Amino acid sequence: MERKSHTIIEKIIANHSGKELVKPGEIVDISIDVRLARDFGGANVVKNLVDNQLVIENSDKTFFTFDCNPTGSDQKYAANQQKCRLFARDFNIRVYDINSGIGTHLAIDKGLAVPGSTVVSTDSHANILGAIGAFGQGMGDRDIAAAWARGAVWFKVPESVKITLNGKCPEGVYAKDIVLNLLKHFGASSLLGKSVELYGEEVDKLTLDERITISSMGTEMGAIAVFFPPSDEVIQYAKERSGEDFEPVFADGDANYAETFELDMATFIPAISLPGKPHDVVPVEQVKGTKIDSSFIGSCTNGRMEDMRAAARILKGRKVAPGVVLKIVPSTDEVWNACMEEGLIRIFKDAGAMLSNAGCAGCAAGQVGQNGPGEKTVSTGNRNFAGKQGKGDVYLASPATAAASAVAGHITTEDDLPERPSLFEEGHGKQEAVLVTHHDNEKEKPSVIEGRVWLIIEDNIDTDMIFHNQHLAITELSEMGKYTFGNLKGWEDFATKAKPGDIVITGKNFGAGSSRQQAVDCFKSLGVQAVLAESFGAIYERNAINAGFPIMTYESVEELDLQNGNVITVEFETGKITNRENGKNVMVQPFSDVQMEIYRKGDLLHV
Repeated sequence: MERKSHTIIEKIIANHSGKELVKPGEIVDISIDVRLARDFGGANVVKNLVDNQLVIENSDKTFFTFDCNPTGSDQKYAANQQKCRLFARDFNIRVYDINSGIGTHLAIDKGLAVPGSTVVSTDSHANILGAIGAFGQGMGDRDIAAAWARGAVWFKVPESVKITLNGKCPEGVYAKDIVLNLLKHFGASSLLGKSVELYGEEVDKLTLDERITISSMGTEMGAIAVFFPPSDEVIQYAKERSGEDFEPVFADGDANYAETFELDMATFIPAISLPGKPHDVVPVEQVKGTKIDSSFIGSCTNGRMEDMRAAARILKGRKVAPGVVLKIVPSTDEVWNACMEEGLIRIFKDAGAMLSNAGCAGCAAGQVGQNGPGEKTVSTGNRNFAGKQGKGDVYLASPATAAASAVAGHITTEDDLPERPSLFEEGHGKQEAVLVTHHDNEKEKPSVIEGRVWLIIEDNIDTDMIFHNQHLAITELSEMGKYTFGNLKGWEDFATKAKPGDIVITGKNFGAGSSRQQAVDCFKSLGVQAVLAESFGAIYERNAINAGFPIMTYESVEELDLQNGNVITVEFETGKITNRENGKNVMVQPFSDVQMEIYRKGDLLHV
């Protein structure tokens, strides 16, 4: 019998699939311990369940978390929230309502998840659960509906990567700086689809809050998850919060890793992401002095108590620079109350900051944190894609850098605060409404297609470029197509040129970013038959497969000698691609059995 030798994710998947041994590339059904849906996506989960006449497998493991618009200030969000509340009453589902905070944080702090458990959410940063050694996954609304109804979902076992951080972390380098340094090293796609494990003496000392910051940006590195072997402190915290006695999961000593890396933490520096790309990381020194209009402190990445304390330490006895807007949003109501008890709220208010109730803030355009055209913002969030947090320029940095910059009026670090702040031109932010999408019910599908090709050979095309978040209030599939690639520079007119039957070929990490289903459905709306890419964002890949929309990955298509407008034939079962103009062909990754089954049914939820 083959000897078991598991990484963290392999061991968790094996434990939840009833298998003694699992291997990378294997597709298995895994039971889900914690099943979350937010106000952003939750109403569509309900719609999928109702439309398909599905019921809840276990209401004790099922939760709503209203964290995107915890103010309930937008009518579309309010309607979605109430729709979820009514459904929750019918099925006895616990609702963490608008007074609670970020769902993934609640899963940890309320003891819903423990080390070694499995969690799914409509939040693309559900892999934040790697901070406690749990397996969290962001998924689309079909996936979540299936998990709620069946208690399990299919999953492909990913390869694992081991990263060891050696040396001592320099003074003034925070957890956010650590993950930004990792992003700079690995980029947005070199860890794509991998499960990452972090090790090292300094890693072992990281607090839960610091681990949350680092794990939350695994999505921006393209990783399935960033796992920390749970420390004694984390294990004790989880036991106290959950009231459970559990066995944490650790990798086997002889576990097999696809790759191993060793980095020297002594080389890490205070870092900042330039606007547009989280992985476009430079030293803060490189942009120091850049005039800013606003700062934001919060999000699932940096809304914890330690982040609030770091900001308060810098803001105490100081004022936000004239005209600068500083927005602070704690991650949970527990953190908000702790800020009040420790006197931090008074510090924030005396400094001139605006403080909101707990939640996700501006990431899903549902709360404070958006900015306006031309506005420059230093943010502690995890994404700064164009349009993600508004229409201005967003720099990603630590809470200390964000607070120091707010006081200075320009980008700076806490050890380089000027005697007098910079003055600047006015700026303002604007929020847009978001909502859920709608799916069609195509069924009979061919296994071989033919169509005109579009070559959009760019890497890291994110979901905001594919379908901008300002259009997320659109719920009808027929209306989505005209916005396809509307935020991708040079391709804004794609929807006016595309015809039903077309096929898109693109680069690496296509669909990076959020869990929005519209980024898949907009192609279906246009009648695009398939998208071929070198690789896909992990959530996008699942969303496409589960919607029955054909996607395929290739190593190279250069041998086809393709030009825009060529007609190609694509065989899903064999993976053969043929250029009908010259007869040349290549082999790409064919559909898996799971993908073919869902494709033929037309949808994950169709029986």
